[in-house]
Amino acid sequence: MKRTAHHRLLMILTVFSLFFGAGNLIFPPFLAAQAGQNTWPAMAGFCLTAVGFPVLGVMAVTRAGDLHRLAARVHPAFAAVFPLLIYLAIGPGLAIPRTASTSFEMVAQAALEGSTRLPLWQLAYSLVFFAVAGLIALKPDALTQRLGKILCPLLLALIGALFVGCLLAPHPYGAAAEAYQTHPVIQGFLDGYQTMDAIAALVFGSVIALNLRALGLTEAHAIRTEAALDGVGAGVLLGVVYLCLAHIGGVSGGAWPGAKNGAQVLSQLSGSVYGRGGMALLAAIFVVACLNTCVGLLSSCASYFHQRLPKVSYPAWVALFALISMGISNVGLNQILDLSVPVLNLLYPIVLVLILLAYLPKTETLPLLYPIAGWGTLAASAALLAAKAGVLPAALTDGLQVLPLYAQGLGWLCPCLVFLALGAGLSLLKQRA
Repeated sequence: MKRTAHHRLLMILTVFSLFFGAGNLIFPPFLAAQAGQNTWPAMAGFCLTAVGFPVLGVMAVTRAGDLHRLAARVHPAFAAVFPLLIYLAIGPGLAIPRTASTSFEMVAQAALEGSTRLPLWQLAYSLVFFAVAGLIALKPDALTQRLGKILCPLLLALIGALFVGCLLAPHPYGAAAEAYQTHPVIQGFLDGYQTMDAIAALVFGSVIALNLRALGLTEAHAIRTEAALDGVGAGVLLGVVYLCLAHIGGVSGGAWPGAKNGAQVLSQLSGSVYGRGGMALLAAIFVVACLNTCVGLLSSCASYFHQRLPKVSYPAWVALFALISMGISNVGLNQILDLSVPVLNLLYPIVLVLILLAYLPKTETLPLLYPIAGWGTLAASAALLAAKAGVLPAALTDGLQVLPLYAQGLGWLCPCLVFLALGAGLSLLKQRA
């Protein structure tokens, strides 16, 4: 089936909707509020990791077939455990509950501030939120019709209204904070990891392929090609929206310095431009963005576990994950974020490595590359996590701290490069033997 421009646009909007959640809303404006006059160099670095790696991740998964096949290039045991950890982290363990807790905080700030019954309101909100998300997620091959046609255009319209209001009430950007004064591009590059979209790309790839098949594509090559085009299109749209949010943050930071997070940055500006209606507008943006991402994550996780345990139906998995996520979401956003930090520090390095390895020669050409680079990077990130937790001997912790970029959370990078070189070199030696 030949795809029309209409089909491609729907898929681009769908992919954008899957990625664009609450974190994508709050990180760019907070970065800009801190970077001030150095906003645009910082955003250049941010877009490399918040746009580039997610697009590469979608293409990597579709090239490999799915996350399980990609992980199997490291080792069968790795493929049995690593995808499970990814789906639990990006699903009911962390990311799905965060969509409800984050959006509720914005709704509470807009309409329920000071209420003595916030826990009951949060429980009621989470019930409605996950009921709606679960119903939409019951048909994963229809996401293009529901996300692409309805929710994504609504989200873009709401963000556009906030951006236009910002243009009508201009303020100069403020001075750059210390972290953005000397190397804003590097700092922005590091900030981009916080969106978690590189991890989400490994999860969403199979759902994107499923929706392409629902539109009539059957050949693997055609699915890979269209997924790449849709990913690039969604990446461009993500970049444009990030730049709009950065301008909002730069203006807000210049007018009201001292905000502690991106939600406060957006709240200050929306309230100034639109008055009381500004907070309602912002709450609506957060709810729609979080609902979009929640639907995509529920669909991806339920599809994966249904494939692994087909005796449990897909709707049953959706209902189970929605119920678990609802319970965890009521624990509170701060507790969820505190738990996510060590989990992401462990998983993110190997995710980036797998994405990059997918574009190198296949395992037949360099048979030791995946095993050595995969296991080595995982061991390095685990050791660094243990060092920060204070459970390693002092001498070993001191040794790890001398690694380049350790203070910025990228201490695993140099060991990873060593493992990549070692895997490639030993593979070539093995072929010549």
